[in-house]
Amino acid sequence: MSDNKSFVLQSVGKVSYENHPIPEIRDDEVLVEVKKTGICGSDVHFLVDGRIGDLIVESPMVLGHESSGVIYKVGSGVRNVKPGDRVALEPGVSCRKCEACKTGRYQLCPHMSFAATPPKDGTLARYYRLPEDLVYTLPESLSLEDGAMMEPLSVGVHSVFTQAKLQPNQSIAVFGCGPIGLLAMAVARAIGASRIIAVDIVESRLNFAKTYAATDVFQPPPFQDGESKIAYSRRSAGLLKETLGVEDRGDKAIDVVLDASGAEVSIQTGIFVAKVGGTFVQVGMGHPEVVVPITSLLIKELTLKGSFRYGPGDYRLAIALASKKLVDLRPIVTHRFTFEDAETAFNATKKGKSEDGKDLIKAIISGPGVSVEEGV
Repeated sequence: MSDNKSFVLQSVGKVSYENHPIPEIRDDEVLVEVKKTGICGSDVHFLVDGRIGDLIVESPMVLGHESSGVIYKVGSGVRNVKPGDRVALEPGVSCRKCEACKTGRYQLCPHMSFAATPPKDGTLARYYRLPEDLVYTLPESLSLEDGAMMEPLSVGVHSVFTQAKLQPNQSIAVFGCGPIGLLAMAVARAIGASRIIAVDIVESRLNFAKTYAATDVFQPPPFQDGESKIAYSRRSAGLLKETLGVEDRGDKAIDVVLDASGAEVSIQTGIFVAKVGGTFVQVGMGHPEVVVPITSLLIKELTLKGSFRYGPGDYRLAIALASKKLVDLRPIVTHRFTFEDAETAFNATKKGKSEDGKDLIKAIISGPGVSVEEGV
């Protein structure tokens, strides 16, 4: 059968709709009828550039990986979900046999098969199959749209809780006020952070962050003529400290710095801002090589960590935080599109604005035949 309407990236900048075969499921798998899918920055990168680092689109690929849906069919060995259940999809299937998988860090599996990462097809389709343990039943308090937001929220959980190990009454500075940065701030607030500083070059994003989860905001200054990036970052860090009363040690210091922008100057500034003995976590993907003020990192004895996707327990914690209303997802979703308008949704996400000029934070695309109002 081929009633599986899919949104396909054909090549750089070129997309199409195709009817693909309905996936056959194994005994331990489920077939999900996809209802809601969020657009991620990685999806846009593949559409615009055809690659992210060494991950290159070499053949047509279905886009999308932030999804929720309803169980349509289950394999004979499935016990924990049934047809009709509303679920969030964790879109990466690891090998389950390697050292990373065996030691509880399956996000680092060298054989990871991840939705919409070449050559694996993504979730912007009518149906998608997954192993039983990678779908999570949604409590009644969460909508299908909330379910699609579990993927980016899990990235926030992994970076702030799992990697940074932020504790109640600690402070955090988050560089980049896109969806991941905002959700990281929301997780920090749910944990009980005493201070949450949002940093971005766009004033409207800072205004949103202040109403959403941040206690303080900072807009970096413009470059001066002839100023190097590292000199600029040092000056910007000094201005942030002066403006917000941040110090290198003590109660006014920043315990955790998280960069969700991927920008070189943000990474540099964050290292200059972090407290002595503090933690710096990199979650944003930008240029693959950057200059780092290594001496500052050294003499502060910073703990420097990468944060890649999510691992064991992150989805369950994300669902718990959202279902208990400790994280409010609704303000993040600013735009909704039908499946037929998926290309318009991608163009709006790329521009950061819809055609009416409204700022876009997160766009959600409904599944084939699903209205934008259903599951909100």
